[in-house]
Amino acid sequence: MDTTTAAPPPTPSAQSHSQLASSAASADTLSRLLHRLPPTLSLPTRRSTPATSFPLISLSDPNLQDLLFSASSQRGYFQLTNHNIPSQLATSAELESVSLFDLPKDKKESYFPKNWPLGFEGDEDGNGESFWLDAECSTVSTELVLPSLRELTRALEKVALEVIQMLSNGAGFENPLKEDPTRSCSLLCLHGGLEGNDGKPGLSGGSYPYIVGLQYQIRCQKYSLLTDSGWTTVLPQVDSIMVTVGDIAQVWSNGKLKKVRGRPMACLGDGENSRCISMSLLVTLPSESTVSPLLPKVITDGVNANEDEIREEDEEEDNIQSICKTGRRFGSFPFDDYAWRVYHAPLLFKDPLDKYRI
Repeated sequence: MDTTTAAPPPTPSAQSHSQLASSAASADTLSRLLHRLPPTLSLPTRRSTPATSFPLISLSDPNLQDLLFSASSQRGYFQLTNHNIPSQLATSAELESVSLFDLPKDKKESYFPKNWPLGFEGDEDGNGESFWLDAECSTVSTELVLPSLRELTRALEKVALEVIQMLSNGAGFENPLKEDPTRSCSLLCLHGGLEGNDGKPGLSGGSYPYIVGLQYQIRCQKYSLLTDSGWTTVLPQVDSIMVTVGDIAQVWSNGKLKKVRGRPMACLGDGENSRCISMSLLVTLPSESTVSPLLPKVITDGVNANEDEIREEDEEEDNIQSICKTGRRFGSFPFDDYAWRVYHAPLLFKDPLDKYRI
């Protein structure tokens, strides 16, 4: 046991009379200065979190691909403008979402039975509820029809697939969804969170691995994002689409792309309890998928099909060696096991991807 003890603090009796007099004079001077401060310089009761710079990218920009890759490799999030999704559609979809949250709890559970990851889920603390829907916004109820939610999901999904293609071009990997759309699936998460008066984002509702996540910004509202660099607060432009790069995209790019863990979290901070409904589309993978860094693109222009078959194994081996030389950052892992861990693990704890880093 370490028996070293720190020197005790000086006692008042050890100080000279001149030191005491000097301290008293300084205290009196400080007190007079504080009393002279105008009321406008008094400390606020609660400090608001400033929004960080949020890349704003137009879908009609001629340098769109470069801009998307730059924002994704540096931050992991951006917002899109000049898209063709009408604001009326997003508003109608939100009204349908409100009608779902207004249902009695027994109907929520019967209309949207739990079939992980789909179904209705209520938080144990009573501060939030979530509906996890497929791309068709399916429900077992024959009375419940959600046409606006379904249309918004399809419109956001189309934008998401375009974004994934451009990110794959920028990061230099083959997009597995380009020729085979069945290699992806979409989840729509409707979350009704009860925000308290502490100004902190609600962390309820669970999370799920995804390639990219999209959310239409209906009104002026701040969100908190958990990035690779920590929490950051953003304020998307009204009628823009907030895009977050997910963990699957980061693995596919072998770490070239930054990511956002989980969904954007609304932060009200208005001093009163109120409900905030968010609609997040997550483009993700089927449960039977395997996740791993994707091989660099191989240019085979002018090579016939037979030569492709002959050289396929050699090219794959060369690409694997190329990744190893530059540093393979992730190992392969089954998506279903990883998704289960992400959904049930607390968001603030260790990054789930750390387990698969090399």
